[in-house]
Amino acid sequence: MTPPQSSPQALSEVIREIHATPHLGVIRFAGAGAQALAWLHSVGGSSRTLLEATDHYAAASLTEAIGFAPEHFASERVALALAASAYRRAQALEPDAPVFGLGCAASIATDRPKRGEHRAFVAAHSAFGTASYALTFTKGALTREGEERQVSLLMLCALGKVCGLQNVDVARSERLEAEPPELEPTPQFAPASALRRLRSGEVPWVRVDPSGHLQVGERAEGLALLSGSFNPLHEGHKALADVASAHLGRRVQFELPLVNADKAPIDLSEASRRAAQFAAHAPLFLTRAPLFQQKADLFPKSTFVIGADTAARLVAPRFYGGEAAMEDALDTLRSAGCRFLVAGRQPEGDARFLTLHDIDIPRAHAPLFRALPESAFRRDISSSALRGA
Repeated sequence: MTPPQSSPQALSEVIREIHATPHLGVIRFAGAGAQALAWLHSVGGSSRTLLEATDHYAAASLTEAIGFAPEHFASERVALALAASAYRRAQALEPDAPVFGLGCAASIATDRPKRGEHRAFVAAHSAFGTASYALTFTKGALTREGEERQVSLLMLCALGKVCGLQNVDVARSERLEAEPPELEPTPQFAPASALRRLRSGEVPWVRVDPSGHLQVGERAEGLALLSGSFNPLHEGHKALADVASAHLGRRVQFELPLVNADKAPIDLSEASRRAAQFAAHAPLFLTRAPLFQQKADLFPKSTFVIGADTAARLVAPRFYGGEAAMEDALDTLRSAGCRFLVAGRQPEGDARFLTLHDIDIPRAHAPLFRALPESAFRRDISSSALRGA
């Protein structure tokens, strides 16, 4: 099935969204990728995204950039080295900002026949790790301009994802003049050490500060936390955090659990994309704690900001497998000194606006819950609706 053709406005919109994020970076490319740079500059605001870009066309220039003489210049190894080098340069230019390095190593059609494959490798490096992509063309299926276009589209996909954007797939949405290239459906992702340690259970959480720096830790007391899947992070989340911060008199931070009680686990590649949404906005904790009693062990004496639908599940025995298990869980939370600040919520598919006062809280556990007045906060925003937009 031929994918639908995307309009120039669709490509420009992706670039505007990239420029609207706080991420800054350096691009280094060899063999192809100049069109991606031109596209980025063609939409106002590129200075908010690009710190520097270099076309390493001569072999000596490429070797100097990556620090070794590769056997094959169009290879994944070279793309990874270019991305890592670009990232280090971005860090040097903007040490306190969320930065990225984007690298591309390609060999595409030229004015003479090539014995090797027409292919490209793209890599995006950030504090979270490195995502790498591969693209192979059938010789003669596209002109040089056509191959350059596809490589540049792939670079924009990689750039959009490292900046935290969702559903960035301009490379797939473009109709090709001939046979489509063999594009890997998902990137290969090599996570940073902190994320590998989190995945293995060696550390219980990783904190991402607004500048994108990662910190591992064991316990943190007395926080205000808003937990969610943040797919995507939207204005409702941000507004709730702001109102709750004013109500509590302390800054609300965010938590993204990689394991969820009733959803599929989040892999580190996707977790990194979602975490990138918080750049220059607020601190984020990545954990493997799906249940609030587990969060209480990591963050004792903390207040969890939740919606009323979540509060209703917290006091529903069926979600625990019985009354006794529910009582044990709530007792654990109380013993850890934790509390809940409950905001009203209109559950998806429900016409009513649910508040804490609509929930039958067991009297013994009522002190655990405090209502955030509807007059202070109400946002009827659906994450699933935003994902489908």
